[in-house]
Amino acid sequence: MDQNSNSLIAVLDDLDARYQEIERQISDPALARETAKLVALSKERGKIRTLVSKYRDYKKIVAGIDEAQQILEDKAADPDLRTMAQEEIEPLTAKRDSLLEDLQNTLVMADELHVDSVILEIRAGTGGEEAALFARDLHDMYLRYAAKRRWKVEQLDFSPSDMGGFREVIFSVKGEGVWAELGYEGGGHRVQRVPETEAQGRIHTSAATVAVLPEPQELDIEINPADVLEHVSRAGGPGGQNVNKVSSAIRLEHVPTGITVSMREEASQHKNRAKAWRILRSRVYEFYESKRRAERESQRRTMIGSGDRSDKIRTYNFPQNRVTDHRIGLSLYNLDKVIAGDLEEVIAALREHDRQERIKSLQATQRAGIAAGKNGTTE
Repeated sequence: MDQNSNSLIAVLDDLDARYQEIERQISDPALARETAKLVALSKERGKIRTLVSKYRDYKKIVAGIDEAQQILEDKAADPDLRTMAQEEIEPLTAKRDSLLEDLQNTLVMADELHVDSVILEIRAGTGGEEAALFARDLHDMYLRYAAKRRWKVEQLDFSPSDMGGFREVIFSVKGEGVWAELGYEGGGHRVQRVPETEAQGRIHTSAATVAVLPEPQELDIEINPADVLEHVSRAGGPGGQNVNKVSSAIRLEHVPTGITVSMREEASQHKNRAKAWRILRSRVYEFYESKRRAERESQRRTMIGSGDRSDKIRTYNFPQNRVTDHRIGLSLYNLDKVIAGDLEEVIAALREHDRQERIKSLQATQRAGIAAGKNGTTE
């Protein structure tokens, strides 16, 4: 076993030990009175359960290989028993190596797999009315993909344009694997086509930005209510007499980060407040998470899943029926299917690229740790 594998095993040993400690704490009757701690521990256990289970299977296989090896090395062992041991070693070794690779893949992607709710924010960029129509097309594309994955979509807020597009639209998507798949969509999206507003048939370039924010549960992030300023006002615009007469619009301002959220979609002040808090919680969570990721990954710059709205990540070229993802140099000539919600091929390619990059980063970290150990240094 090489040094990288030994480092990986050390990480998995720590996770196994942590899992056992969580099990011990949860089985303590005294914990039943501490509901918040019990829920937090149960969530942590759920996040690492699959990884620990696979690792325990791996250790059983390794033990089987060791046992067979001991029989082979025992000169006094029965010949038939030694033959059986020899026949077992090769398939067990192949199974061990395959499971170790699977463990590495699961470990590097573990953070994404447990997030089952995200908030998408799509905003029209340069291009005027055509950009708003493109924002609508992106919104519809994600809704179609969500329907295929049987995810639940909830509209939170939108600002329509004169021709039926969206200047801005915010919605949540919930379901298994939602962050692991849609987390790659954050960034700048560009479209090249003849707009509905173009009479001369000329191709225009317009843009929209997409932000994908993991929607944390209240246990994942605590926002001190004292840090949030709330402003209540009347919701202007169409919507009937109640919308204009009742102070139902809510604006929240998180003072430490300067993040603000406005919500006037509902006629009910209570519903607007609840929606605004959901969006605020996601934006604040992403704010601190992005800082944490930047510190953790300062040695490796990758745009995948960064959610940086200034990044141009993808171009949709309608005349050539081509979609190009600039982060991985992928070009597909099936734009008609992609815009109809067939995002599987694009997302699969992004996930595989991301997986490879994370493995490289993990191995680099492991090698640095090994080198530091040899030199007698510590971080």
